[in-house]
Amino acid sequence: MTVLHDVTELSVTEAARRGVARLVADAEQGADLVITRRHQPVAALVSIRRLKELEEAAADLRDLALVLARSVTDTGERVSLDEVLAAFGHTRESLADIPDE
Repeated sequence: MTVLHDVTELSVTEAARRGVARLVADAEQGADLVITRRHQPVAALVSIRRLKELEEAAADLRDLALVLARSVTDTGERVSLDEVLAAFGHTRESLADIPDE
């Protein structure tokens, strides 16, 4: 799967010749535009819909990486709330006695 679909490459000069209105119209119609300078990509123009898809995919990949990292490092050991409280010198009762501010 490629990140961009229906990619059209344009030089900076050609993009300037087309004008912003036409470039935006092309992106709205689903074209992903890559602007090049000296044959090297320097910018991309995509529709807001496509940008949202890319942002959602990036968030999904971050979540997947976190799940994979946790599954690889999980020892299976579980700790109760009371054990955690004891490690910090508290009990459920001592927490209940702390005044609300």
